[in-house]
Amino acid sequence: MSASHSTAPVASDHQAEVVARVKAIESIMIEKGLMTTEAVDRLAEIYENEVGPQLGAKVVARAWTDPVFKARLLENASTACAEMGIGGLQGEDMVAVEDTDDLHHVIVCTLCSCYPWPVLGLPPNWYKQPAYRSRMVREPRKVLREEFGYAVADDVEVRVWDSSSELRYWVLPQRPEGTDGWSAEQLEALVTRDSMIGVGAPKAAQ
Repeated sequence: MSASHSTAPVASDHQAEVVARVKAIESIMIEKGLMTTEAVDRLAEIYENEVGPQLGAKVVARAWTDPVFKARLLENASTACAEMGIGGLQGEDMVAVEDTDDLHHVIVCTLCSCYPWPVLGLPPNWYKQPAYRSRMVREPRKVLREEFGYAVADDVEVRVWDSSSELRYWVLPQRPEGTDGWSAEQLEALVTRDSMIGVGAPKAAQ
C-alpha cells in the first residue's frame, strides 16, 4: 500500500473551502439563468454514472480480451489509456492494479478524494466521506461486507491503495466466469464503477 497521507485536517479545510466556492458559483449561474438546477444535477449524473465509468469499462474489456494491451495497462495505465483516447485532467499518472484469485484491491484517498476521473468519472459521495477514507484503511474486509454487501473470501488478501495527487489508482477486476468467446463490447456491459474502485464485483454473465 502506498504511504498514508498525514495532512488530513488541512486537506479537510481546503476541501470545504473548494466545495463552498463551487456551490457559490453554481448558485450565481442558476440565478443569472445560465444554468438550471436540473442541468447541474444531470451533468453530475452523467460524469458520475455514465461518461467516466463507460470509458473505464472499455479499457477493462479490452484488457480482458487483449493480453498484450493488458500488459501495457499494468505497466503504465496512463499511456495505455491514451492509446484509446482516454486521459486528461486527473488522469496524468494512473496506476491499474489487477485482481486475482488470491488478491483483491480497493482504492481510497485518505487525504481528500483523489480519483482517476478520465476512467471513472466523478467520485461518488461516499468515496469522499471521512468514514470511508479512514475505515477502509483500518478494516477493509469489514467495510466491504457491512457497507457494500461485498464479501471477500477469507483466503483472499485485501490490499488497500491510497491515491494521491501524484498517483491515482484504479482496479482491473477479474473477468466474470462464463464469458469465454464474448466480444469486448459485450464485456463492457459487465464492468461497474464499483468494481473499478474495488468495493464491488463486475456483473455476472447472464
